[in-house]
Amino acid sequence: MFDHLAGLSLESLRVFEAAARLRGFTPAALELGTTQPAVSQQIKRLELQLATRLFDRIYRGIELTQAGQTLFEQVHGALQAMDAGVADATGRTQHEVLQVATDFAFAAFWLMPRLQRFREAYPQVDVSLVTGERSQAMLRPDIDVAVLFGDGRFQHGESRWLFDEEVFPVCSPALAPDRPLAAEALQRLPLLHLRGEQTSRWFDWNGVFRGLGLVSPPPPGQLRFDNYTLLIQAAIAGQGVAIGWRHLVDGLVEQGLLCRPLHGSLRSARGYYVVLPPRKRRGALIGRFVEWLEQERGGL
Repeated sequence: MFDHLAGLSLESLRVFEAAARLRGFTPAALELGTTQPAVSQQIKRLELQLATRLFDRIYRGIELTQAGQTLFEQVHGALQAMDAGVADATGRTQHEVLQVATDFAFAAFWLMPRLQRFREAYPQVDVSLVTGERSQAMLRPDIDVAVLFGDGRFQHGESRWLFDEEVFPVCSPALAPDRPLAAEALQRLPLLHLRGEQTSRWFDWNGVFRGLGLVSPPPPGQLRFDNYTLLIQAAIAGQGVAIGWRHLVDGLVEQGLLCRPLHGSLRSARGYYVVLPPRKRRGALIGRFVEWLEQERGGL
């Protein structure tokens, strides 16, 4: 019985589950109270034992292989069942775990500043955040709720509108002390670009220039980022003008870390949606979290 588990340790499976769920060896090490090299060694040992590659090492981190995804879905569910069994057997109060997937910018700028209020309302719920940039890849079987950017038509899952896409230029107040500026001033200011933005679904500088009636193309810019959070940090540091998404950067504007150098904003038909991946049953916890998201939107 359990022939395929021969030689495998529970610890190695726990390490694999954490690395797969958090999409990184470093965050897995932080959660498990160990080091990144120790996590890496555990994963290498597990891959050797299984004679199967579980992760692809990519420039910005790791991605599960098809075999790794299959193993993760099984191990994640098994560890949850084991944890629940131990809690029942020992009479301990069980914390429910809610798996929430979204992109890093939404998590960092909108969700995290508000999440403490959800935790205060539901102290027995542990929220596990899973971040990524590929929407469809985030609708995995282990995900309970996703907050994704798009037009609301997702291949898998039921979507509910959260808020529309609305953008405007933002920069450090020191970069534009004489506000408001004319739109033409953007042609002379350094622009911060998101790498690959020309093929993205969201606003890029070409779209902003067209919306503002500027006929010349935007300057190429010397700083490009593949991470919106880093781009915003560069804007706060006075290194250029960024495209600011309403709801994501509103708090930074209110704090005076960023300003809006121009009047007006631009809208599209896209936005953020709460997406419920296809599941056999909808738990009450998921419903409460969705209601909380919509209440937080109402408080904007």
